[in-house]
Amino acid sequence: MDDVDRILEQWRAERPDLDVSPMGVVGRLSRAASAIETRLAQTFAQHGIDAPTFDVLATLARQGPPYRATPSTLAAEAMITSSAVAQRLNRLVDLGFVTRAPHPQDGRGKLVALTAAGKRTLDEVLPDHLTTEEEALAPLSAAERRTLAELLGRLAENELAP
Repeated sequence: MDDVDRILEQWRAERPDLDVSPMGVVGRLSRAASAIETRLAQTFAQHGIDAPTFDVLATLARQGPPYRATPSTLAAEAMITSSAVAQRLNRLVDLGFVTRAPHPQDGRGKLVALTAAGKRTLDEVLPDHLTTEEEALAPLSAAERRTLAELLGRLAENELAP
C-alpha cells in the first residue's frame, strides 16, 4: 500500500457515494511526473543548465543542420507560449548558446540558430539525460513502456482536443 492507496481509502470512507478511482491514476501520474522532473533537473544542473534551456537546444538540434528555427516553431514544438520563448531566447543568447538573425524570406521574422557552444552543451547533456530517463523507467519492461507511452499519448490527445 502506498500513499495514494491510503488517500483513496480515506476518501472512500469519507465519501462512499463517489467513485474516487480516478484519483489513483491521476495522483500516481502526477507523483511520477514530479519525481522524473526532479531527477532530470539534477541531471541538467550537473551541466549548468535547466530544463527550459535543454528544451530549446534539443528542439533546434532536432531540426537538423543548420540547426535553425523560427521562434513560433520553437514555441509549438516545446509547447510553450511565444512570450516564454522570447524570455528563454534572451537568456540563451546571453549564454552564447543561440543567435537570432533576420529571416531571409520574411523581413519581419527572425531565425534562431544553435551556436557551436549550444550544440556542444547539448551533445554533453543528451547522453546523461537519456541515462536519467532510462533509470526512471527501469522498473518497466520494454512492452510495459510501449503500453504506457500509448496510453499516455491517448490521454494527451484527449486533453489537447478542443
